[in-house]
Amino acid sequence: MTEMTDGVLHTLFRTEQGGHEQVVLCQDRATGLKAVIAIHSTALGPALGGTRFHAYASDEEAVRDALNLSRGMSYKNALAGLDLGGGKAVIIGDPDVLKSEELLLAYGRFVESLGGRYVTACDVGTYVADMDVVARETRWATGRSPENGGAGDSSVLTAFGVFQGMRASAQHLWGDPTLRGRKVAVAGIGKVGHHLVEHLLEDGAEVVVTDVREESVHRVLEKHPGRVTAVLDTDALIRVPNLDIYAPCALGGALDDETVQALTAKIVCGAANNQLAHPGIEKDLSDRGILYAPDYVVNAGGVIQVADELRGFDFDRCKAQATKIFDTTLAIFARAKSDGIPPAAAADRIAEQRMADARAARTA
Repeated sequence: MTEMTDGVLHTLFRTEQGGHEQVVLCQDRATGLKAVIAIHSTALGPALGGTRFHAYASDEEAVRDALNLSRGMSYKNALAGLDLGGGKAVIIGDPDVLKSEELLLAYGRFVESLGGRYVTACDVGTYVADMDVVARETRWATGRSPENGGAGDSSVLTAFGVFQGMRASAQHLWGDPTLRGRKVAVAGIGKVGHHLVEHLLEDGAEVVVTDVREESVHRVLEKHPGRVTAVLDTDALIRVPNLDIYAPCALGGALDDETVQALTAKIVCGAANNQLAHPGIEKDLSDRGILYAPDYVVNAGGVIQVADELRGFDFDRCKAQATKIFDTTLAIFARAKSDGIPPAAAADRIAEQRMADARAARTA
């Protein structure tokens, strides 16, 4: 435990990946709850970000995931034009085994204890029904069901936003925003991925998919007979000949050294958070001539949707805001070209400037 704590403290206080305002370790022995709530920034407002429920290999891995994800939410919310900061939570354990109503209620009490500094929502391993339970103990739970005053499934607009990012990428690279006739590979066809497949097929794309859950693959193939092709795994997917676009839509770290070297796609644009396995990957993509649409820019549709609950949910208003992801993505590509840097670095600069301006306005 000492080694883990030392590593976390070093990350928080002495590295560029740190800089978090607050990290809370939560434990309720009666329900088996072990959770980490990480608040990266409240410069723009309360920290909004989902709760991930996952069986981590170690407690250290869980803490680091919370730190990375919360930092990403600060940048995502800033570029989405939201007056909200960035936070994220992880619950440690297998949700199929550990999740219970009592555990979710206990978690809700921890969220409430932060007094609105952190606003939660769904993420991997948590669903609308879970947020309905969490909301019984806290005012600061979004992503609830419409019956409970919420926006419902945020994956709907997450997929729509990624689709807008793909259209912008196509516009930038090929001069036309349509995906008709383009071969698109989608890795992960769960909550977000299967909605993305719908958009791609409607636009006339050729779609290839994979997922670790066989039932997810079967569902998509049965729904779209003869229109979608499946491969065994991600390793096979990235090597499919003549790919135009690769869309990582599962867990983070999808773009590592081996993947980047093997990719046949000309564009990477997907829903997964923290796709770059380590700093420098964005340059490797650029060196190979692969256009990378920063994940936290294109997957912001979901956070736009749940954030709207804080002022009374209106789907049409949210969809109109998520449509702007097309323009934001194009602006990032333009900034990257003018500054001579990869798109990921350009997106960071724009988000950091907005947060810095907000902090300066507070102290003026």
